[in-house]
Amino acid sequence: MKWWREADSNARRALVAASLGWMLDSFDINLYALVLPALQKGLQFDSKVAGSIQSVTLLSAAVGGLIFGVLADRWGRTKALILSVLIYSIFTAACGFATTALHLAIFRILLGLGMGGEWASGAALVSETWPDRHRSKALGFMQSSWAIGFMLAAGVNWFVQDVLGLGWRSVFFVGVLPALVTLWIRRGVREPERWHAARASAPVRLRDALFGKMSRITIALVLMNSCTLFAYWGFNTFMPSFLRASPESGGIGLSNATMSAFVFVNNIGMWFGYVTFGLISDTLGRRRTYVSYLVLAAIFVLLYTSTKNPWALLALGPITSFFATGHFSGFGAVTAELYPTSIRATAQGFTYNVGRIASAAAPTIAGSVAVTNGYPAALSLSAAAFIVAAFFWLIVPDTTGKGLQ
Repeated sequence: MKWWREADSNARRALVAASLGWMLDSFDINLYALVLPALQKGLQFDSKVAGSIQSVTLLSAAVGGLIFGVLADRWGRTKALILSVLIYSIFTAACGFATTALHLAIFRILLGLGMGGEWASGAALVSETWPDRHRSKALGFMQSSWAIGFMLAAGVNWFVQDVLGLGWRSVFFVGVLPALVTLWIRRGVREPERWHAARASAPVRLRDALFGKMSRITIALVLMNSCTLFAYWGFNTFMPSFLRASPESGGIGLSNATMSAFVFVNNIGMWFGYVTFGLISDTLGRRRTYVSYLVLAAIFVLLYTSTKNPWALLALGPITSFFATGHFSGFGAVTAELYPTSIRATAQGFTYNVGRIASAAAPTIAGSVAVTNGYPAALSLSAAAFIVAAFFWLIVPDTTGKGLQ
């Protein structure tokens, strides 16, 4: 890859560190959806409660993202990244000790604080170390690691529950392993020169940078991200349960092992969606690519939820994931190019995580709809959210080729 070779060694290490953090963030957070059928049976709660637990996790992640955005600007991107990985690793493992839904919710809230902090720290680190012409590609590569983490989670769920027969608690215990990655991040990654320079320059007022003449754009970014995250969590929290539930209850009736395989295949499509978004948006522009992905995501979500044929779902899953998640690669590049270095992580944390607060309602709403109207109706809510997100994106300027402030 020519674009990879054109960056210096610190930029490459920064990208690897941020990608590992995001991959393992995905690994830990998605274990919940994968073990959910066994978890509900073990702790005896329904889909509405399951959705509520995921919602409070996302609310906590939003708070963590806001806090860690500020810490990344003040302490440094690398230090904030290390702390976030440690927090979500420790409390993922703690979920394995839960004996009630309340215990589980508490551990998920604490996990969420670390999960929310990883994205803003990692996105700022990558944005500030990579050349302008390759920033979108690098952030797309970083974002693609989410799909790899989801695939790892599906593989671990299958191996621990079906091969080893150890049950859902042991799946969570594996989630402590990402903490080991922090040892390498601590030794191998330097803070960006842009961050050091911004620390030495005159401070930028956060209120002026986010609002004032930027108010319209900041609000549009928050609302757009609210819709895309609503769609993501509304769909992916209950998609494994939809695949596992019996046909009589509106599901497909797959075994745990087959469901894990379907999720794995879906995430192959997700990975390609992430990595190609940066390449396409560098050619066609951020806005045009973003809107195209969102509209196609809505179409394929409706196709996915309207069929009960397992082979059709196996074929549609990767295509749906390609469009329904690939667009997230563009958010880090756009926000990096809109806000100045001294408050970049804070701004990225704000626009991403205030959107996450609004989207936290998705698992609860989808869980309630699943109880009353079935899983297909619950998953179809995501299609409407994608269309609304596309509308808000039209307000945001196209930043293709724009350097950092």
